[in-house]
Amino acid sequence: MCGIFGYIGSKRATPILVDGLRRLEYRGYDSTGIAVKNGEISIFKKVGKVSEMQSILPSNIQGTSGIGHTRWATHGGVTEENAHPHASSSGDVVIVHNGIINNSRILRASLVAQGVELKSETDSEALAHIIEIELAVDNNPEAAVRRTLQKASGTWGLCVLFKNHDVIVVAANGSTLEIGKGDGEMFISSDGPTLSEFTDRVVHLHDDDIAVLTATSITRSSLKGDRKSVEVSVLEKSWGEADLGEYEHYMLKEIHEQPDALRHCISGRLDRVRGNGRLGGLRLSPSALAKVPHVRLIGCGTALHAAEIGQLLIEKLARIPAVTHIASEFRHNDPVINPNALHFAVSQSGETADTLSAIKEIQLKGAQVYGVVNVVGSTIARQCGQGVYIHSGPEQAVASTKAFSNMVVALTMFALQVGRSRSISKEKGKEIIHGLQQIPHLIEEYLEDVGPIMEAVELVKDAKSVFFLGRGISAPVAKEGALKLMEVAYIPCLAYPAGEMKHGPIALLEEGSPIIFVVPNDHVKEKTVSAIHESKARGAKIILIHEEGDEISEEGDVNIAIPKVHPLLSPLLTVVPMQLIAYHTALALGNDVDRPRNLAKSVTVE
Repeated sequence: MCGIFGYIGSKRATPILVDGLRRLEYRGYDSTGIAVKNGEISIFKKVGKVSEMQSILPSNIQGTSGIGHTRWATHGGVTEENAHPHASSSGDVVIVHNGIINNSRILRASLVAQGVELKSETDSEALAHIIEIELAVDNNPEAAVRRTLQKASGTWGLCVLFKNHDVIVVAANGSTLEIGKGDGEMFISSDGPTLSEFTDRVVHLHDDDIAVLTATSITRSSLKGDRKSVEVSVLEKSWGEADLGEYEHYMLKEIHEQPDALRHCISGRLDRVRGNGRLGGLRLSPSALAKVPHVRLIGCGTALHAAEIGQLLIEKLARIPAVTHIASEFRHNDPVINPNALHFAVSQSGETADTLSAIKEIQLKGAQVYGVVNVVGSTIARQCGQGVYIHSGPEQAVASTKAFSNMVVALTMFALQVGRSRSISKEKGKEIIHGLQQIPHLIEEYLEDVGPIMEAVELVKDAKSVFFLGRGISAPVAKEGALKLMEVAYIPCLAYPAGEMKHGPIALLEEGSPIIFVVPNDHVKEKTVSAIHESKARGAKIILIHEEGDEISEEGDVNIAIPKVHPLLSPLLTVVPMQLIAYHTALALGNDVDRPRNLAKSVTVE
């Protein structure tokens, strides 16, 4: 969602801010703006993309400090007035803010009562005015920001620029903010990996941190005023390139990157001799794994679907209970937590606010949480302090593809590891390992000949709605396929376990209704065939994803064959045709494939 980028140093700030905001575009946003200090503070903002804001910038804006923002609307519509940055009444204080101020109505009402004219509908603008009022008390920027935030409740990643002080004050609480330390310059970003283009030295801000930045110094303290040490970390480089290369869109590029992404994920993590997984980041001995009473997995969207597949694999391979929870609901349901159980938080970005809140709830109740994340050094990774990096490399398209596959593989390796500590044999473990090692090649084989994808696109692109059905381990894969098509093609989709079709959803079928069936050659295939027959009898058009050579292809109107695969690993193959259907359908409808409307890559508000 909203992105922040800031700079203070000796170089012209404007091109650096624009470059930083461009690197944050993948997060999803609807307006953008920058503020640059050069005597006065000049603000430029625009509804739309960074390129549209850049088009209104004067050719040579001077000034060596500034802040920028990409906004995803929460309070107030998508307008230039609501776009960040926001200035105080005099223009002496300018802020950009990520997060939500829960008591903004009270703060805004108080400001209006004092005669302050508010120019936007946002919760954020109030902070700029209050900081200006507090600055008049003692002319101390840090103290003014501290007193303001002590009046606020909610979450914030906040950057404050001052006309009469050569500092930028930043603060974090429940919203990520990172400081990049250069040589005689400082960078600020709400996305740590973005800083890697400017410096590899970073300072992570924790909840309730406030920091004062000059071009050469960082002073860090708490919201209460206690001084803190400044700890500099070195950013870990991700494999892969974040540019498009030969591809027209990031989504297509990332679909084709899945084989290499999977190779990176499994590299060094499979013990072929013992038939075991080797996830060292979990720091769990075989004896500890053998005593686990149950496993809980938490995620949102694509991460939730990966967790659901992981749940089934854990129960199948380890024979212990496992359950998946929607992170956005978890904390509010006052869950009962067993400190001896294993808890996994699954998130591509590592910044998902709902998942982070669930983690804190579990930790508050005395249990440990293991992160399954892609972004090294992300908030969830730091909050958990242990877990598994999935090593997908940069994922720029809002609709996740390769991260889904790597999440599934990471959880498969965990299921294997805990299974070997309890129930499954070395031979069975070796069988799973052999299957995992074959997956990257099998995906490459499929991508060389993807089958009649465009025929499927013709069936779904003008449909009122599309069903996605599967059974067993294919049911959450069907959910992921439905989510992808909704995200980028804006077509209403329903995903069900195939056996549930007859218990209500079948009433929606009309002549020509498209249904995508996910039917690998596993133990529930024959049961899925029954649902196919029930649907065909009511005029549905069947798009069938099946293994090559399977006689089930006779049942489909459009048949998309995948290479033969181990039944427990089939989600890694069956999801790829659905990713391609979603991609090509979005193109056929003229949609922005990489930046779907209303969506954000990193969902940083609850």
